[in-house]
Amino acid sequence: MASHHHVSVDKDQRYEFSAKAQSRLILFMVIGLVLTLVGCFLAANHIGEGHHEASAYSSLTAAPVAMPGHGHDAAAHGATHGAGHGEAKAEAHGEGHEATVANASAHKDANDHTRTGGGAASEHGGGEHEYHWTKRLWANLWLDGVFFTGLAVIGLFFVAVQYVSQAGWSAGLVRVPMAFASFLPIGLGILIVTFLVGGHDIFHWTHESLYQKGSPDYDPILDGKRGYLNTPFFIIRMVVFVGAWILLGRMIRKNSLTEDLQGGNSFWHKNHKLSAIFLVIFAVSSSMLAWDWTMSIEPHWYSTLFGWYTFASWHVAGIATLGLTLVYLKDKGLLSHVNGNHLHDVGKFMFAFSIFWTYLWIAQYLLIWYANIPEEIIYFLERTKGFDGKFTGVFFINIFINFVFPFLFLMTRDAKRTPLFLKIAASAIIIGHWLDFYLMVMPGTVGAHAGFGFIEFGLVMLFAAAFIYVVSKSLASAPLVAKNHPMLQESAHHDI
Repeated sequence: MASHHHVSVDKDQRYEFSAKAQSRLILFMVIGLVLTLVGCFLAANHIGEGHHEASAYSSLTAAPVAMPGHGHDAAAHGATHGAGHGEAKAEAHGEGHEATVANASAHKDANDHTRTGGGAASEHGGGEHEYHWTKRLWANLWLDGVFFTGLAVIGLFFVAVQYVSQAGWSAGLVRVPMAFASFLPIGLGILIVTFLVGGHDIFHWTHESLYQKGSPDYDPILDGKRGYLNTPFFIIRMVVFVGAWILLGRMIRKNSLTEDLQGGNSFWHKNHKLSAIFLVIFAVSSSMLAWDWTMSIEPHWYSTLFGWYTFASWHVAGIATLGLTLVYLKDKGLLSHVNGNHLHDVGKFMFAFSIFWTYLWIAQYLLIWYANIPEEIIYFLERTKGFDGKFTGVFFINIFINFVFPFLFLMTRDAKRTPLFLKIAASAIIIGHWLDFYLMVMPGTVGAHAGFGFIEFGLVMLFAAAFIYVVSKSLASAPLVAKNHPMLQESAHHDI
């Protein structure tokens, strides 16, 4: 049983974002930018990569597939990307229900001829395999924008769950995830600019020729989805939903800071209500933005639990980021009231939500694999065997680093309470779930031209340093402890 004497908490402790730390992060941002520019230069001059690619599935299928007009085979296109000819869907569907994996591969072969060069044949209205290096830059900007915006909103989600569930254990650390949300405006800005400038390279459905009846590129399936998948509505959804996150996050933080000055329970009750509103909005918006931001990259394919899957990936990476931040602040001699019991709870979240992510991964994979319908299994064939095995390694590393490793590593009680172990586990989980988003974005955007080069490492370094900089600024701008939080003493006594 926890003792009930009063535990003193240093309520005025502050994180100092030193000039040295700031200059170091700015240096990392500059290095990241330089690496990205080097990667762009190498890609623009085709140094280290072939410009024209053969069929992504050349090694998978022995029998060649007829591809009139460079991959404009109606049956194959009906399966996923169909730059659609009127009979495409019916033909693919008719074959689909008795398909074996082999004939799905045949569908895939033709389909990937349009996709290996970034979907050039169907997207650009011509038969040529057109690929431009900028496609890889936009895809990486989109990937990092989505991933780090997710980390930011999960900080706010964590705070909202604490208020709505009336949790006491977290009262002494709630300011830390609250600071994550300060990155949301930057994430939104990056995503809007990337979409406006590079949207055609990332999203197949943005091409107008797909919706013109009589055009060789006309796609009846995408035409049927046009009410939802269109550029103005896409941008409206992004701005409204992320704008709501930003607004509610700022209101919750403002109430928490005002509570420091005025005390009482009224601001806690206000945040309780605001958090409930946020969770309702987040439940809808996180799923819809998952459809928009990652699932619509391959607009013929869909999964009914993709919103949950994306949330699970964001969530466990966000909890890992929280764990790393807490351990870092404790290493600085701050948050002395946050002890092994609090770290244990964060470690339990990392452990539990790694399993939750795996449950959703398995649920999505097994049902699609077992049903063996070509227009569904294409998503996984691309990632396991497509593009001459370009993503096979990442696919299996993804499962290992996001499930096997945290499951075994965090199983014991001590592992969840030891700062060093938490650092290792949290770092692995963050890297692993960045790879998870890499697998969601890259096969459908750059396909065979994907890789891990200067552009990838440079942009990750740039985004990570920018995220840490913005969050550190926010942490330093207010006391680290919500000193008049009504449950602060309960947090100080937390014992498991």
